[in-house]
Parts: sequence; structure tokens; C-alpha cells
Amino acid sequence: MIKQINGLHHVTSLASSAPENNAFFTKALGLRRVKKTVNFDAPDVYHLYYGDETGSPGTVMTYFPFPNAARGRAGTGEVGTTAFAVPKDALPFWEERLAAYNAEDLRRENRLGDERLLFKGPDGDGFALVAQDDPRTPWTADVSEDVAIRGFHSADMRLSPRGAAASAELLTFMGYEKEATDGDVTRYRMPSGNDAQVIDITQVNGPAADQGAGSVHHIAFSVDDRAAQLDVRKALLDTGYQVTPVIDRDYFWAIYFRSPGGVLFEVATNEPGFDRDEDAAHLGEALKLPTQHEHMRDRLEQMLTPIED
Repeated sequence: MIKQINGLHHVTSLASSAPENNAFFTKALGLRRVKKTVNFDAPDVYHLYYGDETGSPGTVMTYFPFPNAARGRAGTGEVGTTAFAVPKDALPFWEERLAAYNAEDLRRENRLGDERLLFKGPDGDGFALVAQDDPRTPWTADVSEDVAIRGFHSADMRLSPRGAAASAELLTFMGYEKEATDGDVTRYRMPSGNDAQVIDITQVNGPAADQGAGSVHHIAFSVDDRAAQLDVRKALLDTGYQVTPVIDRDYFWAIYFRSPGGVLFEVATNEPGFDRDEDAAHLGEALKLPTQHEHMRDRLEQMLTPIED
């Protein structure tokens, strides 16, 4: 069994408009933009990161906003809902706030004992706010501490019956423990994690998802450092998974592999962090480019849609 994983590191999704995406996460949800950079493989597209004050692992939602991208189609083999933790009495505040920001499909539900507020993002992204006690310190520039988002609670994978069974085995191998089942939903929890330690598997029948704007591209799991990451990579390779070499993403090192249910998994290091190239007081303000794309700065700054804060 793998013992180095702490829980979620980040979740990366696709969007159709950088300004709209930025406004939703920094204004409506009150998160901090901790990095404004570009997609390493398509540098004419932003890569935007939102989280707590420093972009702590387990708090960071990231986006590739491809201008005018078509919406994805929901289905199996994807993360259907990304859930954030908020304080226990905060849901009425968020219900009113999100309604004022015209969030769609606002509704309450109870899942496995958790009170949740479901809503959609600008591209139909599936989100939930989960009311719970959470010790993490939030970013409070636009939302007060008594209601602010603490970080991730969970990711909910929508999987076929076969994919659900195989993915449950993988999560167990990664150190997660089965916690509870209610109907088609089974919850797995990292017993000693980073407070972003829950994965839900919802078993569904139907066609596979088509990725587009509003779709989760991948979910990333946290490890402390590169040594731990190499141990995880070896264990996955020894078990038969096809895992990429270690890739330098400037703010963390990453490896990727496809889970049996179809969701792309990443294992990312907690080091070096988002303050490696910016002062912590000014995270996310300037456009930061990977070294290999710095020579394109003038052209990229003209091509990328301006983002107003």
C-alpha cells in the first residue's frame, strides 16, 4: 500500500472565458488568485490558480480557459462535482450570495450526513459547499472568516460499475479507507490527511463524458516532496499502471496516470510552492511564464485576454 499521499493537492478544469472564470472564483467564491501563468503545452491559454492565501495543497482550483470552448457533456469517467468546505452555519450566507451572483441550479442536499449546497459554475461546472468544522485558515479579502471557504472537502467521481470497482481498489492501494455507502455513493477517506481527504465514487450507468468547458481535466493528489513522489511512482509502476516521468510544473513536480474509471490522476509535490517566483503578498498579480516560454512574453501578453481584478 502507498503511504505517502496526503489527500488532494489541486483540481484542474476547463473553461471558456478567463475574465468570467476569474470573476467567479475571486468575487463570487472569494478565493485568492495565487498564480496567473500559462498552459505549458498551449502557452496562448492561461493557467489560473485559485486558493487560500498561499495556495496551500488541498485548497487550489486551477483552470485552463480556452476562449469560446464548447461545453463538455456530463457522463461517466469524470469528476462530476468538486466540493469545498465551509463552516457549519455558513450555507445560508452562501445560498444568498450565490443567488446574487446568478449561480445556477442552487439546491440543498444531505449526502452521507453532510449538509451541502450544490451549484453550477459559469460553464456548468458542478460544485458543492459542505458545512463542517474545518481548522484551515481561509482567504478573507472579500468574504469574512466565519463563512469563508477553507479548501477542498472532496471530489466526486462518476463512474461505471466496472470503473467504480476498479477505482475503489486503486484508492485503497493509495491509502484511502472506505468510510460509508449510501445508495450509489461510496465514500473513501485518507485517515491522516491534509483536510482535503475525501473521494466519493458515484456509480452511474450511461455514456462516457465528453470533456469541454466546465469539465474537470484531472485531479491531483498531494505528497510532501520529490522523494515521496518517486516512491509513489515506483509503487504504481510495479502494480502495472502507466505513469509519466516526473514533470517540472514550476510550482510543483507532477506525475500522471489514468485511473481505471477513466479519470486522469496526478500526484503533485507540496514543494516548491507558489511563492517561488513572487512575493507572498503579491501572488497572482503578474503574468508568470515558464522559462521555456519567456521569449514569447511580448506576443503572449498581446494575445491573452486581459483580466481585470
